[in-house]
Amino acid sequence: MQTNKHAKLARPALGRYGRNEWAILGAPCGVIQSLAADVIRAFSGSYASYACAWLDADHAAADAPRALPGMLAAGARMEWTDQIHSRRLQTAGMPDTHRFRILFNEADLILVNGNHHEAAAQIVIVDPTKENSLRKRLDQLTDVRLILRSDPAAPVFDFLKERLSGLSDIPQLDLSDRPGILRFFEQEMSRRRPSLHGLVLAGGQSRRMGRDKGEIRWHGRPQREYMADLLRPLCEEVYLSVRAGQQVDSAFPSLPDTFAELGPYGAILSAFRSRPDAAWLVVACDLPLLDAETLRFLVDNRNIGAMATAFRSPHDDMPEPLIAIWEPKSYAQLLSFLAQGYSCPRKVLLNTDTRLLDAPQAAALTNVNTPEELEKLGFKLREL
Repeated sequence: MQTNKHAKLARPALGRYGRNEWAILGAPCGVIQSLAADVIRAFSGSYASYACAWLDADHAAADAPRALPGMLAAGARMEWTDQIHSRRLQTAGMPDTHRFRILFNEADLILVNGNHHEAAAQIVIVDPTKENSLRKRLDQLTDVRLILRSDPAAPVFDFLKERLSGLSDIPQLDLSDRPGILRFFEQEMSRRRPSLHGLVLAGGQSRRMGRDKGEIRWHGRPQREYMADLLRPLCEEVYLSVRAGQQVDSAFPSLPDTFAELGPYGAILSAFRSRPDAAWLVVACDLPLLDAETLRFLVDNRNIGAMATAFRSPHDDMPEPLIAIWEPKSYAQLLSFLAQGYSCPRKVLLNTDTRLLDAPQAAALTNVNTPEELEKLGFKLREL
């Protein structure tokens, strides 16, 4: 009997380069570049602060043989150049899909010149001058999401009608209708918005407190239950993060730690391992003053274009990683930092694109680790 030698892992919904990618094809490259620039300009600004990316080819003397530039000609695999106002990375080899996904991990919206590269979804421009070029790329049309007409009077090509069985369900717009095109992307990005799941960190040893902080009844019931109830109206699902083998009596499902001995860092990674396409609202269970208003403020000010949204500590202005929303793209970043020997979630927030907020009530961020700290807050430890 043949058995699977590899662990069964939940894989994120990625295309060739990232989660949200569209190849634009069927028109001259200049037309495609102009459309892409308008979309990127809008979604990097007024529509939302998304991290946008563009993938194209070099069009200057494209058919002529060209010498490798700089240190690549000397045999270097990679060359990085700081050009003051921008940076340039050049590589000698063509990245494969796995490397592309690493390079584009931070991008929320990826547009691709479909005349030169493929992508998971496509936007087709019906342009009579590029009919033959589009016909050659029919195999690339695997998920056409929008059809644009360069000439409103021009009909859709017959070969497109034959290729696209669900043509009547695909929206069609004029190429000049920029507001309509931007609305299309707005709807697509809204539809693909990562769902928010809640994670209460309840797997700590609580050595300094001398007892399980998740069991303390600061609000009349175990603190982990109280925190999970606060998250429930804000999240699709709420889980209790527990140590491997830890038994917890709760109505909320447990999510065992699959990254041993890494503390909260491992708990966050374990959450992403189970749901890699979800965003995770992570809260520690040692926050007796945390309230629904503070959490609602965090969710309402979430920036899905950032790596994470977190509160700024009122004590040192550092990000609070354990009252934060971690977006799906932070999963790869957390793994990358771990591979470099770091297991501090705050260090990840400090070195990536994080939106920092000031809490409406700074006291709500107060955490309690010892009986002495608890007494300062005026609470009395009560036996369960």
